[in-house]
Amino acid sequence: MGVLILALVAGAVVGLSLGALGGGGGILTVPALVGLLGVPPVAAGTAGLLVVTVTSVTALTLHARDGLVRWRTGLLFAAAGVPTALAGGAVAARLPDAALTGAFALIATAAALRMLFPGAPDDGVRPPRPGRAFAAGAGLGATTGVLGVGGGFLAVPALTGVLGLRMREAAGTSLLVITTNSLAALSTRAGTTEGLDWGVLAPFAGAAVLGAWDGNRLAARVSGRMLRRVFAVVLLAVAAFMTVRTLA
Repeated sequence: MGVLILALVAGAVVGLSLGALGGGGGILTVPALVGLLGVPPVAAGTAGLLVVTVTSVTALTLHARDGLVRWRTGLLFAAAGVPTALAGGAVAARLPDAALTGAFALIATAAALRMLFPGAPDDGVRPPRPGRAFAAGAGLGATTGVLGVGGGFLAVPALTGVLGLRMREAAGTSLLVITTNSLAALSTRAGTTEGLDWGVLAPFAGAAVLGAWDGNRLAARVSGRMLRRVFAVVLLAVAAFMTVRTLA
């Protein structure tokens, strides 16, 4: 019962993050599965992709209903990441657990610092730079494939800083990118579900889907800056936990 409650709480937090910020689901799901539920890192990455895909589709529907998804921009951005997501997914099963955990901690720290100290104001008027956009999309796909995270915590800053989208549009569009990259990465992860307890994973995913609805409502009431700051603090805590786990 204790494990089930942990799964429900963690799933709800994941859904809130995806619904409110358009990202952060995978980067919270994987540590929760590894640290709280004892799932091996590779299997946790696969489970994280499953949870993030289902939840992102739900959140994407809500954002699209509000007119906050830039479909053409999102699909072009995602297209750059699909090949690297496929390659990353194939590589992930061959990497040692310590390498995956350590890389995860570094990425989480970098994302948190980027949210706390953005390099430019979110004015939504900067012209996109195709070369940087392609590089950002490809890097995001690789991160998704290797670490089993949807990449929204990186997609949102890229969509605002590189492509000039406003925060709420970036959050909605990132869900399209997350879904595309996650499906691509999942297609290469057959046979990496050993150690998963579907009796726990299913409630986790269900709570995440419900949390996405609440997160969408929260985003309309709380400023994007405040949401980013809160999420950045959570990311730093996750990074610290994963670092300790790597060094232990």
